[in-house]
Amino acid sequence: MESKEGMTKYVEQVSEKNNWILNMDSNTFNDLIDGLVDNKINLGYQSCPCRLASGKRELDRDLICPCNYAPLDVKEFGACYCNLYMREDFYETIKKDYIAVPERRSIEKEKAVSEYFNV
Repeated sequence: MESKEGMTKYVEQVSEKNNWILNMDSNTFNDLIDGLVDNKINLGYQSCPCRLASGKRELDRDLICPCNYAPLDVKEFGACYCNLYMREDFYETIKKDYIAVPERRSIEKEKAVSEYFNV
């Protein structure tokens, strides 16, 4: 998964397993894949590219793609926070290329990451 091709295959498998589709906008999709690859190479795990990761796996476990919040986000809003994963009928029902999904990660988790950086 430390290559664009490997990460693409990974997210395709995740989306298929969950009956999701992937973002069809090639620029957005490629940016997200690049972010996942960078995080995999630099952090050792594919942390969500749209959120601040600490670099400490235990603090970031909930952000490893697909993050813990993705299933609920896709179900409730039609897409995950990054808009990488989408409900199968996203483009037919939402009729947008991108939607803003509210942050589900707790303030406590965010504070723990911030404190980690301040140490």
